[in-house]
Amino acid sequence: MRPHDMGTLFDEAAAGGARTVFHLDRPFDIAPDAGTRWTVDKLAALVRATAARLAAAGVRPGDRVAVAKDNHWDYDLLACAAVRIGAVPAQLSARLDTADLTTLLDRLRPAALVTTSAVLARCREAAAGPPAPVCVTVDTAVPGAAHLPALDASGPSGPVRRHADEPLVIHHTSGTTGVPKLVVHSTRTLVHKLARFEAVRHPGIGIRPDDVLCTVSAYGHGRTFCWTAVVVSLAPAEVLVLTSDDPDTADPLLRAHRPTVVEALPSSYTRLRPLTARLDNPFRRVRLYISTYDAVHPPVLGAYLRASRRPRPLWMQGWGQTETGPLTFRFHTRRSALAPDAASTTRRLGRPVPVKTRLRVVDPDTLRPVPRGRPGLLLVRTAALAQGYVGEPDRWDAKHVGGWWATGDVGVLHRDGSVSLLDREADRLPGMSCLHTEDLLEHRLPQAMECVIVRDQDGAPLPVVVTADGRLDRDAWKQAAQGLPALPPPTVLAWDDVPRTGTGKVRRTALARQLTGAAATGTGRWT
Repeated sequence: MRPHDMGTLFDEAAAGGARTVFHLDRPFDIAPDAGTRWTVDKLAALVRATAARLAAAGVRPGDRVAVAKDNHWDYDLLACAAVRIGAVPAQLSARLDTADLTTLLDRLRPAALVTTSAVLARCREAAAGPPAPVCVTVDTAVPGAAHLPALDASGPSGPVRRHADEPLVIHHTSGTTGVPKLVVHSTRTLVHKLARFEAVRHPGIGIRPDDVLCTVSAYGHGRTFCWTAVVVSLAPAEVLVLTSDDPDTADPLLRAHRPTVVEALPSSYTRLRPLTARLDNPFRRVRLYISTYDAVHPPVLGAYLRASRRPRPLWMQGWGQTETGPLTFRFHTRRSALAPDAASTTRRLGRPVPVKTRLRVVDPDTLRPVPRGRPGLLLVRTAALAQGYVGEPDRWDAKHVGGWWATGDVGVLHRDGSVSLLDREADRLPGMSCLHTEDLLEHRLPQAMECVIVRDQDGAPLPVVVTADGRLDRDAWKQAAQGLPALPPPTVLAWDDVPRTGTGKVRRTALARQLTGAAATGTGRWT
C-alpha cells in the first residue's frame, strides 16, 4: 500500500487486510477505557469516531485544529481525524513553556484546541482571552470547553479530499534556541516525497511483515506523523508504542514483545540504556536501530549494538529538519562503534539521500561557496521542503539563498560527498566544535548520561555534565578534559535539572540563561 490520504490511511490499510497488532504502554488519552491492544480496523474506527466528534464540536473544512496534550501516539490519530474532515491539524507539544505555547497559539489562531484540562488552565491563566473559539478536553470536563468523549460520534465524518499542494499538517521545530517555528507541510511534501520513499521494503533496512517494531517518540512532533503513514502502509506483525522512556516502565512491554526494529529519540536511547546491561536484555532480537532528530553519542550507540545478539545489527542514523525531512543517512556497525575514532563517528552524518537531496557549504557571512573540507553554513535542496512558517513569512523567505535552503547548521562537506555536523550556527564557539567536544567527553566519562557545552554571556565555553545523581569526580573530569580546548570546571546536573524540548533535546539558550542569568548566541540569522 502506498500512503496518500492521511484521513483514510487506516481505512485503506484495514481494507487491504493489514493485520498489525499495536501494543501500548498505556491506553490512549482519547480512548482511556479501550485497553492497550489495538488492531488496524479498531484504529480506523477510532479515527472515524474522533473525526465525527470534532465535526460535532464545530470544526469545518479549512479550519486549523491545534492539539496539545500528554505524550501519546493518539496525537497522530487526532491529526488523521482532523484531516479526514478537511481541517489542518497543528500538533503542539504540551511540554512547551506556557509562554511559548500561547505565542504559537496566537500565531495559529486555531478554530479549535484539543487539549487536557491542565494545559487549558495554563493557557487561560497566561492569556487575556480564550486560546481558541472552541476548546475540547480529552481527559475531564471543564466549564467553557467541550468534552471529547461526550461529543456525538455517530455523525458523518468525511472524508473531505484536498489537493496535494494544500496545507496538510503543521508541526513546530524543536525550539532549542528560542520560540519554535510553525512549519506547514502539504500532502505532496510530507506524504508523497517523504513517506512514500520510506514506505518501501528496502533490502536490509526496510520494515518486514514479521518485524516487531518499537517506537519511543515525542508524538506531537513531525517525525511521527510521517512514521505513522509508513508503518501503517508497510504493516509489520506488531508495533510497540512507548510513551515513557523510564526503563522500569518500558521493560515489561519490551520483554513481552521483543522488538526486531527500534526507533527512538536520542534522549530516549540515553534514558533506556540501563536495559542494555541486563543479563536478559530486551534488545537481543534487534536487527535495526533507527535514530533521528539529533546525533546519538557514541557510547550509547555502542551499548545498543552490543546488546543485540544478531550477528550483524545495524544502526541507521538520519539527519534532517522539520522543514525538510531526512537529508542524509549513514550506518553504524559494532565494528565502527568500537573503532578508535568512534568518539567522532556520529557527527559524520553520511551522504545526502540519493536523488532526493543536494548539499552545499557556504561562508555564513559572504554566502560564497567554501572548498570541500572547510567548515561553513550547510545549504540544501529538496523537493520535500515545507511550504512556510505560520505567522513568520519574512523569516521563511530570509532562509532561502539563491534557490537553496539554509539549515542553520555549521558543518563540513568532505571530498567523498559525506557531511560532518559541527554546531548550530547560533551555538558555535570560536576555535572549537561544541558537538565534537561533547562526544569526546562522553566517550571519556562513562558515568555521564550527557555532556553539553553552552556559551556564557561573554562567549566563553561553559561545560555541563549530566549524571544519574548529579555528581562527578573532579579527577575524572580533569582526565577527560586533557587535550581538549581549555574548559573551566563543569556544572554537574541531574537529568531533570536540564531544560529540554519535547523531543528531549537540550534547550541550550535556556540552559545558559539558567546557569548565568543571560545567554549569548551566534548571529541568529539562520535559526
